[in-house]
Amino acid sequence: MPDPLRSIAFEGVGKSYAKGVRAVDDVSLEIAGGSFVALVGASGSGKSTLLKMINRLVEPSAGRVTIDGAPVDAEPAHLLRRRIGYVFQNVGLFPHLTVGENVAIGLKLAGVRDRAARVAELLRLVDLPETMTDRAPDALSGGQRQRVGVARALATGPKLLLMDEPFGALDPVTRDALGKAIRGLHENMGLTTILVTHDMAEALLLADRVLVMEAGRVVGDATPRELLAGKGGAAADALVAVPRDQAERLAALGR
Repeated sequence: MPDPLRSIAFEGVGKSYAKGVRAVDDVSLEIAGGSFVALVGASGSGKSTLLKMINRLVEPSAGRVTIDGAPVDAEPAHLLRRRIGYVFQNVGLFPHLTVGENVAIGLKLAGVRDRAARVAELLRLVDLPETMTDRAPDALSGGQRQRVGVARALATGPKLLLMDEPFGALDPVTRDALGKAIRGLHENMGLTTILVTHDMAEALLLADRVLVMEAGRVVGDATPRELLAGKGGAAADALVAVPRDQAERLAALGR
């Protein structure tokens, strides 16, 4: 198994596209090993672009990204990605492969021969029965497919887990259950986890630290408790106001 990946640093990172559009604008920050960090912000704020710079799905136009002090471009991208777990909204399971084969893709690429035992272990880890190994992805529910995606991301034992809107297509009950499961995996496996979400309530409940993005910049950086106390800045306050208002309206209904 690869060496653990822990801390991440963005050093003056920027990303520009055609016509001068800046998706990410001069971001500098550090993420400590073992952290659970949520990146929040409106659509187009740059949060997914920033996340994808870590595993080089997006290359920065300026600055650099490091993991444990080493630049992410110090090795070929495919080798870097084998050491990073990545989960995204549309799951991306291969429909022509079974659940077990999807989970084992990273192990196969790494040259692991005895994959069956590891696949069974991973399915148990994400609360799926081993009997699902031979099923096709289209026979699963949305929540089950996303759990398979998490199992696949963790197959090679990474210490860094990146998640890009992983719960966005799920119903509220499944979304809540999977969020709790991810938080449990984060703690039990000693992961560094970065979650991109547009749901501030989700960020507040799951993360230890919340980074608020607006127009490509990080405009808020605080703990959930600090955000709820109004210490995250104007953009953060606007996002926190939504779940707070919903909670107050629900409370009023019960009176």
